[in-house]
Amino acid sequence: MQKIAKKLVEIMKEVSYIEKKGRNSFHNYSYATSADVLEKINQALVKHNLCSIVLTELLRMDEVTTAKGSIEHLVTVKVDVMLVDGDSGETVSFIGLGSGQDSGDKAIMKAQTAGIKYAYMMSFAIATGDDPEADSGTDESNVIHEENKGKSAKNKATTNNVVANEYLCKKCKDELTEKVYKYSLSKHGVPLCMKCQKLNNGSNVA
Repeated sequence: MQKIAKKLVEIMKEVSYIEKKGRNSFHNYSYATSADVLEKINQALVKHNLCSIVLTELLRMDEVTTAKGSIEHLVTVKVDVMLVDGDSGETVSFIGLGSGQDSGDKAIMKAQTAGIKYAYMMSFAIATGDDPEADSGTDESNVIHEENKGKSAKNKATTNNVVANEYLCKKCKDELTEKVYKYSLSKHGVPLCMKCQKLNNGSNVA
C-alpha cells in the first residue's frame, strides 16, 4: 500500500479545493457540481496512473408523493469505488451513499452520481467552502426566535399580573371573579370579596 498511498497524497494536494459553480435557484444556495468534482478527480487519477472501478448496489427504492400530488421514485444506493495503481497493482477502496428522486427513469442515475461525488469528496477531503457551523442565517434566526419568546413570556406575565392584581379584594387580598369585582365597585366603590362585603355590612371602604 506504500506506493499507492504516496500517489493518493499527491492527488489530495491537487484536488484539495473545488469551487462551487452550481446554483440551486429554488433553495438559493451554491454547490460543487458532480461534473466539476469528477473532472478534477479524473485528471488527477490519470496523471498518477490510477484507474477507478465503480460498483453500485441498490439499497432502497420508494414511491413518494410531492407537494403537487405527483408520484416520484426515491432511490438510495451504495457506491463502492476501487482505485487500482497501474504501476504497482496496489488497490484501495472506499464507499459512498447517494439518494436521488425523479418522476421518470433518472432516480437511480441521480443517486449514483451523488454517491460517487461524495465518496470522492469525503475520501480525498475535498473542500468546497461549506461549513454547517457558519450558517449565520440560522443562528440569527434562532437568536431572534429566542428573544421573541422571552419578550412574549414577559409580556404575558405582565398582563397576567395586572389582571391578577386588579381582581383582588382590597382587604384580604383574595382573588375575585369579574362579576364580584364589578358588583363591589358599583356597590362599595372598592373591590371586595363577598365575605368582606358582609363584614363591612354594606359600608364603603376607603
